[in-house]
Amino acid sequence: MHRVNSTETNVSTIREQVHDQLPPGIVRTRSIVPYSSRHTDLDQHRTHDSEKGAIVNYVNWEVDDPENPHNWSTGYRWLYTMIVAGLVVSAAFGSSVITGRLQGVVDTFGVSMEVSTLQVSLMVFGFMTGPLLWSPLSELFGRKPIYVISLGIYTIFNIPCAVAQNVETVLVCRFFAGFFASASLTLAGGSISDLFPTETRGNAIAYFAAAPYAGPVLGPLVGGWISVGTQNWRWIYWVNMIFAGVMWIIICCMPETYAPTLLQKRAKHLRKETGDPSYVTVEEEFPVPLSELIRANLIRPFQMLVTEPILLLMSGYIAIIYALLYAFFFAYPIIFGEVHHMNDGEIGLTFIGVLIGVAFALVATPVLEKVYRRAGANRAGGVATPEDRLPGMMIAAPFVPISLFIFGWTSYPWVHWIGPTSSGIPFGFGMVLVYYSANNYIIDCFPRYVTSALAAKTVVRSGGGAAFPLFIVQMYHRLGNQWASTLLAFISLAIVPIPFAFYRWGPQIRARSKTATH
Repeated sequence: MHRVNSTETNVSTIREQVHDQLPPGIVRTRSIVPYSSRHTDLDQHRTHDSEKGAIVNYVNWEVDDPENPHNWSTGYRWLYTMIVAGLVVSAAFGSSVITGRLQGVVDTFGVSMEVSTLQVSLMVFGFMTGPLLWSPLSELFGRKPIYVISLGIYTIFNIPCAVAQNVETVLVCRFFAGFFASASLTLAGGSISDLFPTETRGNAIAYFAAAPYAGPVLGPLVGGWISVGTQNWRWIYWVNMIFAGVMWIIICCMPETYAPTLLQKRAKHLRKETGDPSYVTVEEEFPVPLSELIRANLIRPFQMLVTEPILLLMSGYIAIIYALLYAFFFAYPIIFGEVHHMNDGEIGLTFIGVLIGVAFALVATPVLEKVYRRAGANRAGGVATPEDRLPGMMIAAPFVPISLFIFGWTSYPWVHWIGPTSSGIPFGFGMVLVYYSANNYIIDCFPRYVTSALAAKTVVRSGGGAAFPLFIVQMYHRLGNQWASTLLAFISLAIVPIPFAFYRWGPQIRARSKTATH
């Protein structure tokens, strides 16, 4: 008989505690009475009733179980990681690819450039709302069904955008495209966690960290040359549909990775094979009430934003960096199109500087992982603290304002175009390392409520990405190229002290928190 040493009325927490107590293999034990919100003393209630409860066989992974995704071959797990990263790139690429020819919708439907810009903002707004649905559904049905259904619908929503006869059709479908495409942004980190145990997960996350930012950068690069080659903005949506469709077909051919779903299939097979209904998983024994799912995914993220300064400031930091990336999609055409008279394809090529910076960040992230593990080894007990995740962010943070100062003050007609293009290198480097470190810091600070914390971060980040495109063009035209970039540089400079402050006072802040690890 297993006792649950907790009085929290939270089924997810109880599940974790039972999992921690179960050894590998099938464990024969007396049933733990399913959770009921009417009982406040859960431990006493279970101890009393389980003595007379039915015998159950808890189905768990065996030692070195080949069906456990952690035990799949290293090459296959890395292949799956690359595919998942490709899904994220596909979704992020779709949000920015239309910036290769925003003028197309203006000319076709006779609308303003501000309305055309909504093609970007509404899709990113869909990124903000979708995770609130996809995250809980993945915990109920597994990763693969959500990938297959949502990304299939995302692929289809590119068709009405390509054949639209009015701008309203384009804008509505762009929002729903973002809503369904956000499943890959939401579930990708969970898929990687399914594949790698904690001690080896860092390197996979390090390489994956570039995907949400490399995807948007590829968008204008590809979209610009589609515009030059076809002189038709509709082809941009057709190409995006093809890319999304190829990635959808690939993920349809990949297996499920979510352990509870795989174990439930094993338990179902054992029940059918033996005719014994006692084979169950912990998830089947403790079904999460709908009320708890709603609280965890719709209410708790916003509660944590209000009550947790670590989550609020780190999410805000990530949101500003993400918003600045989307700001570049509209500032680059001003600098390189209006000042240096480049066409859409040539403007897209100037984003190669950002990709070079991203590549440098990918080289640096494994080094930061080694620094993190070394910091843990040097601490008492051999366990790293969440603040040991922050040195990478502290190193990278100044690169973002530096890049904006370079971009602004090299944007004169008499300065060679390589000057503002080179600003993308420090931006890409700082952007990826800031996200990588801040994201890991949030995960380590809120391990029990990581789903809610990441949902809150996604909402704030996507909100910033959706808002900035709406005013960047007007800001550059009114303030001038130099001072508009300088204003953005000062904003990014003002937030540089945040990781330094948490590195110094983070433990004290977490000690006063109700949801952060102490």
